Amino acid sequence: MASPAMIHVDNLSLAFGGRPLFENVDIKFTPGNCYGLIGANGAGKSTFLRCLSGKVDGYSGNVGIADGLRLSVLEQDHFAYNEVSALETVIMGHARLHEIIKLKDELYAKPDFSDEDGITVGNLESEFAELNGWTAEAEAAQLLSSLGIPEAHHGELMKDLEDSEKVRVLLARAVFGEPDILLLDEPTNHLDVDSILWLEEFLYNFKSTVIVVSHDRHFLDRVCTHIADVDFQKVSLFTGNYTFWYQTSQMALRQKQNANKRKTEKIKELQAFIQRFSANASKSKQATSRKALLDKITLDDIKPSSRKYPYIVFETERRLGKDVLHIEGLSKTIDGEVLFKDLMMSIPKGEKVAITGNDLATSTFLAILAGEMEPDEGTVRWGRSVNLGYLPKEYGEFFETDMNLVSWMQQFSTNQEENFVRSFLGRMLFKGDEATHKSARVLSGGEKVRCMLARMMLQDPNVLLLDGPTNHLDLESIQALNNAIEKFEGTVVLSTHDVQFADSLVTRVIEFAGETHYDLNMGYEQYLADPDRRARVAASKG
Repeated sequence: MASPAMIHVDNLSLAFGGRPLFENVDIKFTPGNCYGLIGANGAGKSTFLRCLSGKVDGYSGNVGIADGLRLSVLEQDHFAYNEVSALETVIMGHARLHEIIKLKDELYAKPDFSDEDGITVGNLESEFAELNGWTAEAEAAQLLSSLGIPEAHHGELMKDLEDSEKVRVLLARAVFGEPDILLLDEPTNHLDVDSILWLEEFLYNFKSTVIVVSHDRHFLDRVCTHIADVDFQKVSLFTGNYTFWYQTSQMALRQKQNANKRKTEKIKELQAFIQRFSANASKSKQATSRKALLDKITLDDIKPSSRKYPYIVFETERRLGKDVLHIEGLSKTIDGEVLFKDLMMSIPKGEKVAITGNDLATSTFLAILAGEMEPDEGTVRWGRSVNLGYLPKEYGEFFETDMNLVSWMQQFSTNQEENFVRSFLGRMLFKGDEATHKSARVLSGGEKVRCMLARMMLQDPNVLLLDGPTNHLDLESIQALNNAIEKFEGTVVLSTHDVQFADSLVTRVIEFAGETHYDLNMGYEQYLADPDRRARVAASKG
């Protein structure tokens, strides 16, 4: 017997600016499952979530939620609760519970508390207990602590928190009280690795329905039981996690392509026979038979997906020698915080290294390696054959210009021919008039990253320094970048919160822990699971 739907969509259609986004979408989301909502940029993933939450109108069809169920949404507005404490913001995630708390407080504060008020309070207290109100504050505090918000900050107003802390508070707000339906749009953005791991574990054990949009492949693999693919104005449901969907979809595409290839060859063979022997009386029956067979052959309908993969390849013009990088006595302190001290290490040819620690430490280290920042002490010595390519985490200054994309890219290209630059931009998914009419200043986050990657490709580097390379990229671009770095024969030093990206590439991890560093020869997932690392994280959080 099929499980009843927690939330269902019937014949949903929606258009923006005359462009159809969805057409006659039918889908059911059942209890105990986590659905990963995937699709190309602009396919409508976030809009579909807003349709489910009731925050978008103007569509035809129906979105229905089973009676009595509580739906919770990860808020995207980081300023919505500026005048509310972190702890209360979390509790507000359960609207009815928060309402009861306010009503009780108002009634108990009345100077003329009546018998009728007493009856009302009694009813509220009963409902309060049913909603686990007596433990609500402790549970909210535990959620915040689990997401790396120190207890000292629980009472602070949201406006006084760091942006990264606000993200965590809003996530705690969404999951507080275990709602029946949970809608999450890019929940891992701005989270550190340990917060992401906590969320993965939380959702893995979550018993209700989750629908999540994410560009984090590891996260989708860990939490999803189903994939809902938004493409061709439809939402198609597949059982399994992201990797299973990707592998099976690629396999199905190859099978269709191979089948069509065989059919095309057969068609050509039959056409050639018919053309040759149709006028030959002795062969006329065979020709007629082949005509009948030809009419029965139909090619499989293969729609080109709306997904587009940029063409990312790092070619090295100069061969990398054995002598790549030597670091001696490297130290850096910023605003009284020791980021690293007395670093001594060498990185050889062909090695791919992940740098971990707090984000300020890793970004500062990579900036020093790139020559963009000076250390307090110590030296960085690159080999004579090294040609660096550097992707910083902050690259906004590169795009503070009204130049079109062709002119912008020509700044970094030895070949100034417009056709060359336009073809290069085309490989990075900038098509047609975009190259000459679009200003660098108005690019989206993902478009800027693709431009920065293109800039690196033009440099023909044999060493890559990558600081948060998957930030702002969609799944297709992340996959293309992942494949490019896997094939890259030079040396790579990177910092990332993308577990799958790092684990597929690195065999060495260097962890910064203030005045101490740990140089570990292991894969990234092995490093994350290392009990010694977990003990160090726990100790750092007090």
